[in-house]
Amino acid sequence: MENSVHPEPELGKHNDLESEVPPMQSPETEEPKSEDTQKDAMKKLQDELAEAKDKYVRLYAEFDNHRRRTAKEKIEMIQSANENLIKSLLPVVDDFDRAEKSFKEKNDKESEGFFLIQNKFKKLLDQYGVKMMEANSSIDFNPDLHEAITQIPAPDQKLVGRIVDVVEKGYLLNDKVIRHAKVVIGN
Repeated sequence: MENSVHPEPELGKHNDLESEVPPMQSPETEEPKSEDTQKDAMKKLQDELAEAKDKYVRLYAEFDNHRRRTAKEKIEMIQSANENLIKSLLPVVDDFDRAEKSFKEKNDKESEGFFLIQNKFKKLLDQYGVKMMEANSSIDFNPDLHEAITQIPAPDQKLVGRIVDVVEKGYLLNDKVIRHAKVVIGN
């Protein structure tokens, strides 16, 4: 940029020339035209430069927003894919829990192998951020976490508005509900 224009110093020069002309004398007719022309050209260049800078800043901001948005969407897509897979595996977890109840009385090799597989499966779910919701009679009913299947008369006054029984366990994935706990509440 050898032929770059520096607007501030040149504007200062023009102001100095105007101040040198005595107030009673009128400058030559051609000088003001050339100064006006130069001022107009400078003003035009400054406006174009300001416009180009504004476009650049807006374009850069738009690109930065696009980059952030796509990164966020990519993370959400990966989590969504995991969520769908894990939702489809939750019935298997329920089957493991039901089978565990039937194997509790048995102490043979088959039940031992079953418990090894169940523990491995639960550790795998824990690794991906799946947590089982705590839902028992000491917890108040929370519609954000629980789904009320039915209401029964509370056997105790302490259980009014609280969970009496859990029909189906609820699960969280990275602190987001992926399945609400199905519960019976007392009224």
